[in-house]
Amino acid sequence: MNAATRPARGNGAAPASPSRLRVWFDQHVHSLAFSLGRALRKPWATLLTVAVMGLALALPLGLSIVMDNLRHFAGSVQESREINLFLKVDVDAKGAAKLADTLRARGDVAAVELRTPEQALEEFRRSSGLGDALDVLGGNPLPSLLVVTPAAGDSAADARLAQALEALPEADLVQHDAVWRRRLDAWLAFGQRVVLVLSLLLGLGALLVVGNTVRLDIQARREEIGVLQLLGASDGFIRRPFLYLGVWYGLGAGLLALALLAGAGAALDQPLATLTASYGSQFSLKGLDVLHGSMVLVGTVLLGWLGAWAVTGHFLRQTRPTET
Repeated sequence: MNAATRPARGNGAAPASPSRLRVWFDQHVHSLAFSLGRALRKPWATLLTVAVMGLALALPLGLSIVMDNLRHFAGSVQESREINLFLKVDVDAKGAAKLADTLRARGDVAAVELRTPEQALEEFRRSSGLGDALDVLGGNPLPSLLVVTPAAGDSAADARLAQALEALPEADLVQHDAVWRRRLDAWLAFGQRVVLVLSLLLGLGALLVVGNTVRLDIQARREEIGVLQLLGASDGFIRRPFLYLGVWYGLGAGLLALALLAGAGAALDQPLATLTASYGSQFSLKGLDVLHGSMVLVGTVLLGWLGAWAVTGHFLRQTRPTET
């Protein structure tokens, strides 16, 4: 291109029009800032909406954390898979040791610990504080005990081993917690389903709260929206500030819910640590990590966006000007 055909770049040249991407970006930034300004201009209404949403979301999140901690605690309990085999009183120490060696040779047994009646009586004396009362008995009424640890396997294999131990002629009582563990698993599954149902119901409630708040804001700007529609503004242009308003509500509710959960965890951590320490356990309350907290914020933002989208879409369908 020569100098005669090259476009002039003097002061009178028309500026280049912005690209469609820049226009789209500027519109979204403007809508984001405008919606935040609308929310801040009504602090009490915004605070009430965020508080209601935050409380509605904190309840199922808190229950979910409780269920996760219970599952973690139950997992640590279920790791103790020992089977207690109480022998008959007429089985002496030599017979108990011989039976222990026989059980150790089984393929479904990982370990066997023999506890003699003397060891059991001494342990009971230390834990109960009834030493003087036990001395009055004049004898040892406790039998020998074999603590059998099953080999690696499932609960069905443990149950079969317990049945085999019950069939031994030296066995007096077999204590196995398989039934208790199955009941615990059933209760945990039921609790998880309750959390899911409550999450859906309270999430729907939060959705309605956002929708109703955005609906009130739409009604306050009804005439302005009507003018924009007459001027040919698209539904997306009209809907965008309200969608970002729902996003701000969802973000605020998510932050409030996380703050409430953190406060509740801090309030319960020390009493729970004291309680579990009294039982000789090192169990501690586990809250949400950074990843799950971020997922909660994303979910609440989507919830607010969805509530605003549903309300604005319904309004725009009802008020769209009819073509003549």
